[in-house]
Amino acid sequence: RGPAGPGMAAAAFERRVLRSAAEHHYLRVRLELPDGGARPNAAQFKQLVVTALRELHGEVGAALPVDVLTYEEKTLSAILRVISSGLVKLWSALTLLGFYQNRRCAFRVLQFCLFFLSPNQTSPFLLALSGNSRELVLD
Repeated sequence: RGPAGPGMAAAAFERRVLRSAAEHHYLRVRLELPDGGARPNAAQFKQLVVTALRELHGEVGAALPVDVLTYEEKTLSAILRVISSGLVKLWSALTLLGFYQNRRCAFRVLQFCLFFLSPNQTSPFLLALSGNSRELVLD
């Protein structure tokens, strides 16, 4: 007679951890500057991402390969590509960054995706990262 009672088998549980086979992860982010002021251009935005990585993870973090695939200066939003092994470092660095040019700021991660694509393939999911249906203006 076991802990499950007479005639009942004890439940067996198995823990499984699945790791992503994706080479890159993609983040759609927005920089929030509550007190307005100068907006960063694409180069300054990229430098801000590298600065965030350097402040939290040192030179190793700053060397992490992060690509700014798109950047919209009007909305301060971008699509970032990072190698899978650097996702947690990038996300944490962006989350903890608090200042841009001595002004308060915050990064918001709007969307997150991973893909199993070769460089020659395209994906409708990547296109979905580039827009927000709630901000769509129809003529």
